[in-house]
Amino acid sequence: MNKLQIEQWGVIPYAEAWKKQQLYFDPMVVNKLQQKEIVNRIVLCQHPHVYTLGKSGRDSNMLLTEEQLKTIDATLYHTDRGGDITYHGPGQVVCYPLLDLEEFNLGLRSYIHLLEEAVIRVCASYGIIADRADEATGVWLDNNKPTARKICAIGVRCSRHITMHGLAFNVNTDLAYFNYINPCGFIDKGVTSLEKELGKSLDMDEVETKLIEEIKSLLTKASENK
Repeated sequence: MNKLQIEQWGVIPYAEAWKKQQLYFDPMVVNKLQQKEIVNRIVLCQHPHVYTLGKSGRDSNMLLTEEQLKTIDATLYHTDRGGDITYHGPGQVVCYPLLDLEEFNLGLRSYIHLLEEAVIRVCASYGIIADRADEATGVWLDNNKPTARKICAIGVRCSRHITMHGLAFNVNTDLAYFNYINPCGFIDKGVTSLEKELGKSLDMDEVETKLIEEIKSLLTKASENK
């Protein structure tokens, strides 16, 4: 498979992680234009309490004022990824792939499908049946039912087939923080986590390892289909 570097950033403020991604992303785009070698990376991290609003999101989906955000020790950032508003916090696996999709024989839609599939497979390894939703990206449980709930949000940026941002997978996440937003713009769907579904907390390192292995496997398969 194409050279792929895995980086663990630990718990890192969202703004710092965004800046670090950009420091990788911009040279990747330049190198792509100049037909130079590109290093593909997958970054794993967690963030302190933060809400991020995608470029197509609505401010009204943030239900708190700036002062109220301070009382729950959270911040809000308007980002350059796709999608609406979501929450990041401790106990959530955040994954930022910085990839040249052309090297892996992927378009943007098939790439998002790949990220969803990786999370679906990790859920399955814990006995949880997850799926996609027709009307939205991400990974869901009980899709198309009144009990539909989201376990993973996806929002990416792509330029010249180079990606940044990625996915947020609820593992041991404090789901109460989702009560302060309309998650991903929805007002009629819930959120969940592996911990909530299984009734116990999970080892974050174990979940991260499973997620990386599934993404790597799917990228290898996509590359072989050239």
